[in-house]
Amino acid sequence: MKTNKIFITGMTVLLLASCGTHKTVVKQKDVKVEQGNATLPSTKSSTNQKLIFVQRVADQALYQKNLVSNLSFTLNDGHKDITVPGILHMRKDEVIRLQLLIPIIRSEVGRMEFTKDYVLFIDRIHKQYVKANYNEVAFLRDNGINFYSLQSLFWNQLFIPGQQRVNESSLSAFDVDLATLANSSNSTTAVTLKDGKMTYRWMAQTLSGLISEAQAQYVSPSHGVSTLTWKYGNFQPFGSKKFPARHELTIETDATKQKKTFKATFEMDGFSDASDWETITTPSDKYTKVSVEEILRKLTNM
Repeated sequence: MKTNKIFITGMTVLLLASCGTHKTVVKQKDVKVEQGNATLPSTKSSTNQKLIFVQRVADQALYQKNLVSNLSFTLNDGHKDITVPGILHMRKDEVIRLQLLIPIIRSEVGRMEFTKDYVLFIDRIHKQYVKANYNEVAFLRDNGINFYSLQSLFWNQLFIPGQQRVNESSLSAFDVDLATLANSSNSTTAVTLKDGKMTYRWMAQTLSGLISEAQAQYVSPSHGVSTLTWKYGNFQPFGSKKFPARHELTIETDATKQKKTFKATFEMDGFSDASDWETITTPSDKYTKVSVEEILRKLTNM
């Protein structure tokens, strides 16, 4: 069934997206950040220019705690696009929930849920579910899945792996391409964060500070290169800020026996800050609990 296939494949895409953000520790200095306006005076030191721009990017984060939206979820299996409707529920620091629906009747076929403490996948077609602590499953633990990094990607924000949020004292951990920033003809400027084998890069609009693309790349001598690219578009007003209605996710990895590329697109239809929904999903007693490894074995054979 196409809808079930897109759910299973979608689980892989989001798992790999999370695995692209390894838990790392970034050494930081306590820096007093000077608030800047839309211009960057040439008299400022290069350090202050970087801090001002990173602050501008960080300031684009939404104030809302909740985001709810209908969406169209598309996966490319390497041959063609498969699209199903869905619903996205997000509550900051608590949950990211993606529900996939059967077209027309809009009955839920599957649910993917990420919380601070566990991941949950429900397959309503086969009445199965996976619920596991981030650290108790080798696949997740060894690849350093991190809820807060994944949350930042969904919320179109900067992040520092292993930290709950970016604050003023951590802005100095980021680097900025000052040559690009100084050239007014460049529409975007790169903000980067490096640690060991991981390189993170955000392309932010030079004037507004809105993030148009995020990328995480992991280079391993034994497993090759894995790259996660998360593009944002169609920014729409949401409260006093703007939020991208289009998210395009691409994962390229050499970690498997042959190079694989996964692509997924979220097209959102309107935003709401509704809070009248439960954050906890409890699987029915009629559902069978299975392991993540079992799900991955199914994916490998698809």
